[in-house]
Amino acid sequence: MDTSTATSLWDELAGTQSEPDLWVVIATGVAALAVVVPHAVWRVARNAITIAHEGGHGLVALLTGRQLTGIRLHSDTSGLTVSRGKPYGLGMILTAVAGYTAPPLLGLGGAALLAAGRITLLLWLATALLLAMLVMIRNAYGALTVVLTGALFVLVSWLTGPQVQAAFAYAVVWFLLLGGVRPAFELQAKRRHGGAGDSDADQLARLTHTPAGLWLFLFHAVSLCSLLGGGRWLLGV
Repeated sequence: MDTSTATSLWDELAGTQSEPDLWVVIATGVAALAVVVPHAVWRVARNAITIAHEGGHGLVALLTGRQLTGIRLHSDTSGLTVSRGKPYGLGMILTAVAGYTAPPLLGLGGAALLAAGRITLLLWLATALLLAMLVMIRNAYGALTVVLTGALFVLVSWLTGPQVQAAFAYAVVWFLLLGGVRPAFELQAKRRHGGAGDSDADQLARLTHTPAGLWLFLFHAVSLCSLLGGGRWLLGV
């Protein structure tokens, strides 16, 4: 890659892009909602939320000094992130908290980038995060899911025009914001019927000697506040 090409790529990455029309922003939000609400569609789309969920566990594990040994994604949209370190303490607590809070917080961060006109930067950052996560995937289904998701970002980034890229970026962020709300409600429903006894909320309850309901409240608060704040940024309110 010559200097002029590198400079051009950097200018594109660091520069701002035009925001789409308001109707595009609203349409992508409605499309994301249509993916999140129907159960049949959600069963497939939830794989993307699981990627963000387990990626959140893995990233915070690394940031808190734990040794990340692997991530597994399963066809039932569950996942498992394994890290080594003390089975107690702040690092373990933050790692456990990061799962359910990662998708909505990623959506909130994405909304901030889009509000600043950083559409290209958002797409490239997402691709880089998926590539970094792929290194830690330890099963075939998980690798396939991450590769396909990353390939979609690459194709949109390199083969489509600015309008398509903008619509795709807004759809992804809306999906993270809206899709980040549903898992906490699903977990609450499972626990009400006696399931999910080893969920993140239950692990946090054991780590902190506090009620699991307190952590469920935190998951709800983060996801709903992220949706409210991110939605306002996306709509330019």
